[in-house]
Amino acid sequence: MKKQNTLLIILFLFQTCLFAQKIDNTVSFRDIKDVNYFRFNYDNDYFGSSDQNYTQGYNFELVSPFFKKNPVNYLFLKPKNSETKYGLSIEHIGFTPFNIKSNQIQVGDRPFAAAIMLKSFAIVTDTLNKSRISSAINVGLIGPGAFGKEMQVGIHKATGNIIPQGWRHQIKNDVVLNYEINYEKQLVRYRNLFSLQANSNVKLGTLFTNASVGLNATLGIINNAFTSVKSKNKFQVYLYSQPVFIAVGYDATLQGGLFNTKSPYIISSNSIERFTAQLNYGLVLQTKSLFLEYSRVKLTKEFETGTAAKYGGIKIGFKF
Repeated sequence: MKKQNTLLIILFLFQTCLFAQKIDNTVSFRDIKDVNYFRFNYDNDYFGSSDQNYTQGYNFELVSPFFKKNPVNYLFLKPKNSETKYGLSIEHIGFTPFNIKSNQIQVGDRPFAAAIMLKSFAIVTDTLNKSRISSAINVGLIGPGAFGKEMQVGIHKATGNIIPQGWRHQIKNDVVLNYEINYEKQLVRYRNLFSLQANSNVKLGTLFTNASVGLNATLGIINNAFTSVKSKNKFQVYLYSQPVFIAVGYDATLQGGLFNTKSPYIISSNSIERFTAQLNYGLVLQTKSLFLEYSRVKLTKEFETGTAAKYGGIKIGFKF
């Protein structure tokens, strides 16, 4: 048993050699023990001391029994004898090449791109088998209509940074319609100090089509995310690590929309890296009513002439 625990702790700490997902609020280490809560997420590559690739993103998330009446819930997997939370979020993501000062197309680097989406989701927890299934559908827009240029230019002006000049070459307007399913299974739990889970995810749609597998671990003072939402809440503070390996089918932020082929510059299909790796890691603090998180992400290059990237983010949530 001691050898097993030592191996698991080494796996948790051995994170700098691996690389895990953009804005994901349904994973167990971000679980909030309530059916009513609000959470805000903000990502920026500033936290990774860079200004390229995934440059920034934000997400406003609301979970409430009110969304049980949402008609799209019929599209979600909801096994019987499980506890379900329903939510809705607004999400915005933006991407840039390395040289944002140039007003020319940066051949060999990623194109400018931005997308905005309305996301409906359900989180279903099987407390007996210690597993959970999260389903989500995203509807929105990729292109100038997602106001990625206005967001980045406004932030850079306000902070006195370089004004990006290349947004006129961004991916053109196209529809975003994406469906995803995430499955997570608890493998090991040691008291309220350590847990290890396996996870898998499938995304299918016009923005991202991919599949991933990985692990996530938490270490610290933790509750069990796979117990009833009615269980007693308490103070928590813990580190988490989530290495994920991804098989890529389509990425509209690189390849352009599926229907509008008039983007001035895209990455060709044969230049896409079909297998990538990613690592999420961070620190979470939870009280009876408050959720705080600082996160960092590292990921391998996503196309042949690209580079590895890193960014970070903060999350603030509260129950009501």
